[in-house]
Amino acid sequence: MNNKWMRAALPALLIHSSIGTVYCWSIFKQAIADYTGQPTADVEWAFSLAIFFLGMSAAVLGHFVEQDIKKSALLSTVFLVIGMAGTGLSIHAHSLVGIYLFYGIIMGIGLGIGYLTPVKTLMLWFKDNKGLGTGLAVAGFGLAKMVYSPIMFKLQQSIGLWQMFVILAAVFLVTMTLGMVLIKKPDDWIEEPLVNKFQPVALLKNRSFIGIWLMFYLNITCGLAVISQEKDIMGSLVNGNGIAIFSATAITTVVSVDAFFNAAGRIGFATLSDHLRDRNTVYKIIFVLSAALALATFFMPSTAAWLAIVLVMTFFTINAGYGGGFSALPPLLSDRFGMKAISKIHGLALSAWAIAGLSGNQLASFITNGLHLQYQSMFIVIAILYVVALGIAYVMVKPQQTLVY
Repeated sequence: MNNKWMRAALPALLIHSSIGTVYCWSIFKQAIADYTGQPTADVEWAFSLAIFFLGMSAAVLGHFVEQDIKKSALLSTVFLVIGMAGTGLSIHAHSLVGIYLFYGIIMGIGLGIGYLTPVKTLMLWFKDNKGLGTGLAVAGFGLAKMVYSPIMFKLQQSIGLWQMFVILAAVFLVTMTLGMVLIKKPDDWIEEPLVNKFQPVALLKNRSFIGIWLMFYLNITCGLAVISQEKDIMGSLVNGNGIAIFSATAITTVVSVDAFFNAAGRIGFATLSDHLRDRNTVYKIIFVLSAALALATFFMPSTAAWLAIVLVMTFFTINAGYGGGFSALPPLLSDRFGMKAISKIHGLALSAWAIAGLSGNQLASFITNGLHLQYQSMFIVIAILYVVALGIAYVMVKPQQTLVY
């Protein structure tokens, strides 16, 4: 069948649900540290590197994706599969350097190429509702955590940690290859040659692009700070009698439902942007909601019941806004800078993800471990960052379109 669901939506879900498993990191990071005998803080850098190389590979290879989505889908598959299998073998060999290389660098490059690959194709198929199209694409990235977290947990218990990575490498080889076979641009789409060469320097000097980059960066930094610490935060909470507020089952459930909100935010906020006069408004909504819940967590009552309720609501809200920030980005960029070089422009914007991949995860670790402060301190910091992002959305991101080619 040659329609938008089979040629755009389904392959996007197949590709993004595979690469989105990078967000299952909290499920096995402690297990990697225990198995290899390395400090957890050192192991954490593998995730930071993966997000860094995701963003930077997207920024550098946007032109490659623009030219041929079949080849970019294939290259993403090769890098991801090698990265996953190599990570498993590195864990088996107790090699932290190997984990950095395969999980952080090689797999990270595959993530960046794979993330960009279906986006423009979806906006071409869903040209009248681009937000919905990109929401469907990156929803798979969020759903991956919900689907694969329990699978990874069971695989670790049944066959072992390093074996899990090898098996998942084989699974992703199948799913991403199928996505590569199915993905296709519309038959009536004719790629218009650029009259003038794309000017990245002009883009990087553009006030609106700088504003979009900064607010995108801050949203990711705050989201990663929370996502990377969810399991640890819930596991550390006890009531007045010293009894854990969240059981192991409850923690696993919340983490899985978080992923649902992440995916729902990706579809919901991007679809909402289709119905707004200015898509930038959706970012203002995200920042207000996220800041409000982060503040509520900081000032929450000390009773166990309220503490648990407010904390979980905060997790769900920030996850939804984090996901929505990703899905609303490509249509916002297309509104401001046009469609002709959108993969290159989107790729450059994703460099914010690369930098945030280092700062977000490490920010939370620095506050809770480096400064030895309680997790509530992290929420007041990210609330402030959300307010800064809101100010940028109002002051720097203008509604006018600017062509950079």
